[in-house]
Amino acid sequence: MATEAPAPPIVLIHGLWLTPRSWEGWKERFEARGHEVLAPAWPRMEGEVEDIRRDPSPLNGLGITEIADHYARVVSDLPTPPIVMGHSFGGVITELLLDRGLGACGVALSPAPVKGVLRLPPAQLRSAIPVLGNPANRKRTVELTPKQFHYGFTNTMSDEDAQAAYDRYEVPGPGRPLFQAAFANFNPHAASKVDFHKDDRPPLLVIGNDADHTVPASVSKEAAHRLAKSKAVVDYKEFHGRPHFTAGAPGWEEVADYALDWAVRHARTAAPAATVSP
Repeated sequence: MATEAPAPPIVLIHGLWLTPRSWEGWKERFEARGHEVLAPAWPRMEGEVEDIRRDPSPLNGLGITEIADHYARVVSDLPTPPIVMGHSFGGVITELLLDRGLGACGVALSPAPVKGVLRLPPAQLRSAIPVLGNPANRKRTVELTPKQFHYGFTNTMSDEDAQAAYDRYEVPGPGRPLFQAAFANFNPHAASKVDFHKDDRPPLLVIGNDADHTVPASVSKEAAHRLAKSKAVVDYKEFHGRPHFTAGAPGWEEVADYALDWAVRHARTAAPAATVSP
């Protein structure tokens, strides 16, 4: 009698200005469906939100490659290739891990642009100005104000709910990843470079939100279009009326369920574990 394959593990990768706490609802929901769920912090982000706010200096100069290598080790140490889900800059890391052949499949939620994605809507530029407006921020860690967080993450939410989200989830973030992404198209060795023509890339779902200011849906859609130049599976799904705060804005359950259902269908659970690229 055939036995049902075990539920694949899931690795959740948070984005800039957030911590693993931002995944708390998703982690609980996925665990209730029988998955082992890991939500590790970026390197140098030990401690809770409150600890990081007190002293964000360890994050100064943290860049995309260091973050990607950190999660590559997490994924490679698992006995079974996991589903990898990442939000915003976590979406970039997800795409980089798949490019290395890691993971069973991936979901990139409002992913920050990799090298080669050219669209730059005004709302996205406005969201990035608090960091990119000062070149010295490349080596600094930058705190968003409640007003900036409301514009960039929680613009569809009430002032009261946006402030509550800021108080619970926002942390200062390193400026370097934003500079690396902003200037990637001028750098032949950009840290955010992936191979758009990689045919053996694990399946990828890109999710966009049409009310997103930080990564507008048009940017997410362009990323999916460029990644689909290969023969690998690349799907795109857009949600209406949702902001950048994908994991926590009201109605997040619908997004989480769609992402997980897609990932379970596409997970290559029988694939051998990959090794970390040097």
